Amino acid sequence: MLKVVLFDLDDTLVDQEGASRTALLDWLPELGLGLDDVEELAAAWLAIAEEAYARYQRREITFQDQRRVRVREFLGADATDAEADELFSGYLSRYERAWVAFDDAVPALRRVRDAGLVVALLTNGDSTHQRHKLDRTGLAEHLDVVVASDDMPAGKPDPRAYAATCAVLGVAPGDVLMVGNDVEKDFQGPLDAGMGAVLLDRHDRYPEVTDRIRTLDEMPLAG
Repeated sequence: MLKVVLFDLDDTLVDQEGASRTALLDWLPELGLGLDDVEELAAAWLAIAEEAYARYQRREITFQDQRRVRVREFLGADATDAEADELFSGYLSRYERAWVAFDDAVPALRRVRDAGLVVALLTNGDSTHQRHKLDRTGLAEHLDVVVASDDMPAGKPDPRAYAATCAVLGVAPGDVLMVGNDVEKDFQGPLDAGMGAVLLDRHDRYPEVTDRIRTLDEMPLAG
């Protein structure tokens, strides 16, 4: 019996990828970097960010440290913590201004609640940062429960993340449907943990996955 629909946040409900790119393009001139090689710079920023964030998720560095790592590696600068924080703030202010929920996000959350199900969120992001994002995008009021990885023993796709989330929700894994865009963290990991899962594949990157949807409008609610 389906009781909970558990959503991912970044690139599921909020266009994180688009916000990051918008912020980077606006930030580069402030750093003295031109836009002639923007695709190369954008790819480098993304790769550095993913690796730094993975280190944060493994508890090797703090959330603030991963931001400093990103700045130092991207600019090749031996910046102090204070200097790195100041530099990153130029990106962060632009990034936050660019946050926007996907058009199908709020209607999907409302549909879940109207079906009498719990609307929950499981994010690998920092709790304070992600709650700020939810408030800023207007999504917070449509969620019943928010679980962030820094409140748990580990983040997705570690099995402990899903077990801890079920404990918070007070349900069995089989009562939960996970919906998200990451094939490992939001699809295979939940399935291995005994949950239901549907992959949100907005860009048609995983045609081999049977249980996938292209928009949240297609999300199934059958238990």
